[in-house]
Amino acid sequence: MHLVVFSHKLCWPSEHSNCGFATDGGFPMQMRALSELFDKTTLVVPVTQTGNVRGELPLTGRNMSVVPLSNPAGQDWQRKLRMLPWLLTNGLTICRQTLRADAVHAPIPGDVGTFGMLGAYLLGKPLFVRYCGNWLATHTTAERLWKRFMEHVAGGRNVMLATGGDSALPSAINPAVQWIFSTSLTNQEIELVGQARKLDERKAPRLIIVARQEHGKGTNIVIQSLPKLLAEFPSLQLDVVGDGSALAGLKQLASELLVAERVKFHGKVNHDEVLRLLQQADLFCYPTDSEGFPKAVLEALATGLPVITTKVSILPHLIGQGGGVLLDAATPTNLANAVYRCLSDESLYRQMSICAITTAREYTLENWRDTIGRHLRSAWGNLNG
Repeated sequence: MHLVVFSHKLCWPSEHSNCGFATDGGFPMQMRALSELFDKTTLVVPVTQTGNVRGELPLTGRNMSVVPLSNPAGQDWQRKLRMLPWLLTNGLTICRQTLRADAVHAPIPGDVGTFGMLGAYLLGKPLFVRYCGNWLATHTTAERLWKRFMEHVAGGRNVMLATGGDSALPSAINPAVQWIFSTSLTNQEIELVGQARKLDERKAPRLIIVARQEHGKGTNIVIQSLPKLLAEFPSLQLDVVGDGSALAGLKQLASELLVAERVKFHGKVNHDEVLRLLQQADLFCYPTDSEGFPKAVLEALATGLPVITTKVSILPHLIGQGGGVLLDAATPTNLANAVYRCLSDESLYRQMSICAITTAREYTLENWRDTIGRHLRSAWGNLNG
């Protein structure tokens, strides 16, 4: 079976890839795993001539190829205004690749995925849609329309999966919409990095948060907790990993609170560097107010790092097994108290670290691939051979 994937993920040429392109984030790892289910996989993605070399990962996979689209210009409303001329330029390529496909996968939110999703549906192709945003918190008209479409068409040859998790199914309207977790960790990686921790009183305690640095992720709360924590742990350090629109304001906040010398802003780093920084840390602090399925939390758990976070989305299930602390409310005081509790009880810390690794082993890239494979085989039959 030939799977065609339509995604807005920006890619660029790379001599290190067997299909000639690279990108960043978890997309290359997930596409490689997905390609193992099929005879042939084609990625239809926007391409630029220069990319983020620092975080670059080659696109590789079983009989994988890339069909480039031009890169839609602009951001937010400017990008939306320019989509019509972009579609006139790229629409024929999208239509041609849809016709050639045996089945179509469209990760959304995203404009390219949306066009691929609608084209596949109109042409009667077997369709697999994976909603990668926060299914439980829709704020825009586009998000509501994506959800309504998935709920309307799910079932039969249309496989609709929502990233996240909950005790209830994603949709009360259509039980065919199912949950799927998100990960970029292989079994081998967890074996390499998953070592149970113990507190070392000889070294400075180190906190870390890894996220897209936007409002609502909780990095401001972590920084605001530092003055209280430094009174108990004078040598404590905080690593802030990731870029985003809130980054400048977070740096200003650290300066205003006189803790700038205790905070290191790393910006965007690649997957291996994230794991290295997590291995050096003592606690992962993530007082977020809204989530889908945060891969960074899973990466922290995989390294044996206890996680302090909030009771949103899948997080109570991930952390409720004992791998950290769930905050009743995301406040600097509550976070500081949780950090103090974890760093002051060696037995508790060790047990949380062991539980963190056990939890992470349930969410490997291999399990992600096999879970999706079961859904697709149930709807489509044999996928290869």
